[in-house]
Amino acid sequence: MQLEKLKLKAKLFRGFGDSTRLAILEHLRKGEKTTSQIVEVTGQSQSNVSNHLACLLDCGLVKNRREGKSIFYSISDRKVSKVLEESDNILSDVANRLYSCVHYNEKS
Repeated sequence: MQLEKLKLKAKLFRGFGDSTRLAILEHLRKGEKTTSQIVEVTGQSQSNVSNHLACLLDCGLVKNRREGKSIFYSISDRKVSKVLEESDNILSDVANRLYSCVHYNEKS
């Protein structure tokens, strides 16, 4: 049972573990946005953003609603925003050590 819980927790953190998904989540902290607005802010392609939004939606980190032809995305739960806020706090304490960490890099 504990192993399954840890696997599920690791899956949750993989949702936060991609810089594009994280950029999307950070942007959505400011309120709901359309895919086009997210594309503009992230500088990623429409296709790439759509794929990441689908991932975030499937994992329950974001939700969406349709208004006419537009689909608006937002963070699904205040707790997701809270994780992002807490990560800012943690990062302010350990940023220098993370920069020098050889075990976690963007390529792995």
